[in-house]
Amino acid sequence: MPRVTIIVLGGTITMVPQASGGIAPSVSGDDLVAAVPALVDVAEIDVVTPFLVPGASLTFAQMATVADMVTAAGANGADGVVVVQGTDTIDETSFLLDLACETGPDHPAIVVTGAMRGAAAPGADGHANLLAAVTVAAAPQAKSLGTLVALNDEVHAARYVQKSDTGLPSAFTAPGLGPIGTVTERTFRLRLLPVTSPRPTLPIAEAAPVAIVQTGLGDDGRLIDTIAGAGFQGAVIAAMGAGHVPAAIVERLDALARLMPVVLSTRVPGGAVFEDSYGFAGSEMDLIRRGLIPAGLLPPHKARLLLACLLGAGFATDEIETHFKAFA
Repeated sequence: MPRVTIIVLGGTITMVPQASGGIAPSVSGDDLVAAVPALVDVAEIDVVTPFLVPGASLTFAQMATVADMVTAAGANGADGVVVVQGTDTIDETSFLLDLACETGPDHPAIVVTGAMRGAAAPGADGHANLLAAVTVAAAPQAKSLGTLVALNDEVHAARYVQKSDTGLPSAFTAPGLGPIGTVTERTFRLRLLPVTSPRPTLPIAEAAPVAIVQTGLGDDGRLIDTIAGAGFQGAVIAAMGAGHVPAAIVERLDALARLMPVVLSTRVPGGAVFEDSYGFAGSEMDLIRRGLIPAGLLPPHKARLLLACLLGAGFATDEIETHFKAFA
């Protein structure tokens, strides 16, 4: 029988009502696993609970610890690892683990899951999501797919998944792509092979501070002038459309790109940043000529993570640009 390690970090899946009002993380990993007896029919289970925090409060340091735990679980014979956490940041943490952890036939499958409803809520989805995630992590084909996210019986590649709704159980999507598989009748059914690119594993703990600035109608760019002085080592611009900003802020971005790596992403949920279509002031061609690095398909929050890890690993701007091309 496959062996799966479950690492419980907290999140809605562990939350129950508090006397002070609202729900908060309270359910340990042992109690969570005990509430899903069907898990023993899928895999031998080891469970650890290093901390219980909301997803929004997770840190780079904590995720570095989790990445080390994933590696250690594989070294100790685990076939798969399931990380259970808050859904606020699943699309970020899964991507971080994808950057930091090796996958393949000789490494454990990595699956991240959580819940959109608290553990005591009517129709709570956490137990079903945990069972589905363990099912995926125990499947041999999951080892070579990179880090995965499993919720609502859908399986997504970490590099593409986004949280697209604040409350629905079907909140996780991959705009323009869809899930790579499903869990049906307790079986992981792989439908699509995600694109994977050769790359070095990147350290999380040394991630550098990176700012995100979103542009919009009438923006004069004054926030851009504060980035360097605030101690950031890089920046991501969440531009409009295919990678466009108001002409009024172009010179400010030009100056910033001379000080640090600046990545050009888009606030649009789906589609890649363009590189060679528009030629007006503030267009993607204009900004790339001024040194901005196109983010490809990465949305701003994932572009920030990749840039932070690359800077933390000591990569120069030209090397950073090469790594971002893998996500075009």
